[in-house]
Amino acid sequence: MITAWRLTLAISLVLSVTESAHGGNILVWYTEGSHWINLKPVLETLIDKGHRVTVLVPSSSMFMSSKEPSRFYYESFNVSVSLEDIEAAIEEYLHFSMYEIDHMNYIEMYRKYIDLMMVELQNNLKFLDGVVKSETIIKRLKEGKYDLLLADPLFPGSDLLAEILDLPLVFSLRFSPALNWERHCGQMPAPPSFVPGAMSKLTDKMDFSERMWNFLFYAVQDIVMHFTYWKEVDNYYSEFKGKPTSACELMSKADIWLMRTYWDFDFPHPFLPNTKFVGGIHCRPAKPLPKDMEEFVQSSGDAGIVIFSLGSFINNITTEKANMVAAALAQIPQKV
Repeated sequence: MITAWRLTLAISLVLSVTESAHGGNILVWYTEGSHWINLKPVLETLIDKGHRVTVLVPSSSMFMSSKEPSRFYYESFNVSVSLEDIEAAIEEYLHFSMYEIDHMNYIEMYRKYIDLMMVELQNNLKFLDGVVKSETIIKRLKEGKYDLLLADPLFPGSDLLAEILDLPLVFSLRFSPALNWERHCGQMPAPPSFVPGAMSKLTDKMDFSERMWNFLFYAVQDIVMHFTYWKEVDNYYSEFKGKPTSACELMSKADIWLMRTYWDFDFPHPFLPNTKFVGGIHCRPAKPLPKDMEEFVQSSGDAGIVIFSLGSFINNITTEKANMVAAALAQIPQKV
């Protein structure tokens, strides 16, 4: 009797934990550059877990391509922005960040940064046209019966599409300037007395003058974002929906914010329960260095080595600029 009772109990426990599992159907908002490179390993992992992944891919992109062999599906959409326009905008940004910025005062630098941001925003809104203003694409996406939308909010429009498709929205974000999106849209508390604004160059140990500067930094960034970014996106959303619409309010409906950092990498600041730290989520196990690279590293001596990277846009730097960078790096004792 005891054996039979134990057998019955064991079978009941097994049945209770072996309920059939079904993978999700995930739609992914388009990205570009390093954002796409970092996202791909995450999508591969989702597929390994049994999920189906479909990625929105624009007809003009430097890194995304529906012809690229992969394990996830692609949903292509047409855009009116040419690849040449994208490359020209990147070239101007690189020139600004590598050369012009050292010869500008703070106001000149800010004005140039705003000009570049506006060009990028206008291009992104044209990309958005290709999705939300295409009846064919929207029809296919509705028929796709997706379970959630995964997006990097750096590329606007995912929140609008999530509302159109009535999908849960998951954001993946490193940070926004002065934590503008996190504070206003994600409702994240950020007291300026001890939470330094992102890109302010301050720490959480501030004297009175630094706290005043941090307060002003938040205020200036909020004003700039309002009259450049939010005003443009609000107008687009309002025109599309036919009624006044706040893009930040739509963004605030995101179910989860995945922050691509670790809590111990940043200064202490409050977070909400729907904010999750996922720093290194795109990383893979390290591999041994190629033989020639290993020999290079081992021959560096006591000075060591310096790893220099221009990120995903290395192909956009001219030979002249590359030689200038190489000449500068040649002056340090380390191998580079």
